[in-house]
Amino acid sequence: MTKIKGEGGYKFIAPITRFLFKLYYHPKFYEKKLIPKEGPIIIVCNHKHIMDQCMTICATKRPIHYLAKKEYFDGHFAWFFKLGGCISVDRQNGAKDATEKAINYLNQGSAIGLFPEGTRNRTTDTKLLPLKFGAVSMAKKTGATIVPCCVTGDYKFRSKNLVVKYGKPFKVSDDLEAANDYLAETIVALMDDCLKMTNRTWNEELASHFHDKKEQKKEETKEEKKEEK
Repeated sequence: MTKIKGEGGYKFIAPITRFLFKLYYHPKFYEKKLIPKEGPIIIVCNHKHIMDQCMTICATKRPIHYLAKKEYFDGHFAWFFKLGGCISVDRQNGAKDATEKAINYLNQGSAIGLFPEGTRNRTTDTKLLPLKFGAVSMAKKTGATIVPCCVTGDYKFRSKNLVVKYGKPFKVSDDLEAANDYLAETIVALMDDCLKMTNRTWNEELASHFHDKKEQKKEETKEEKKEEK
């Protein structure tokens, strides 16, 4: 059984992250009491920004081992992902090692965080990308509880609409497809609630997926090249 790594580093970095993140973004948290304080859990969220995981780091004192793509462990913020106990996902090779490590952690009663869309949602016409089956599959294999949540709003200084809301935890039955459909419906419903609370429309929310104008231009260029082919 693989020893859980990163929890010592997490306990060091998490308080600093909470302080700085809350000070800068001023996020709001709803129903964070629904996050179980013990036992294996998988916190599952929509994905719109690289900082999404910080919302849950701020919402609970439990160490959360997030699955993050391998490229993050090679970039400028590699120290953050390593010190925070994140699990590296090599998407080019099927993510088998990451899945096995996550399952191992769950079997030891830890908390895992992941974004089942598989990547950030950069579309301006889709509320939620199709969910991969990793979350419900791991929950079924380990008996872990899934905690659905969502993030909506703008990642801006002293944001007035950046919120995270947690839904009712649930166990996965034998029907993984039904469980995955329920998870997707729950996340979208939570997003609907958050948008109503912040008087924000879906058009405004979807437009915020391109939070960086340079990134938007890059994506538009990619689409143009695809059309040319």
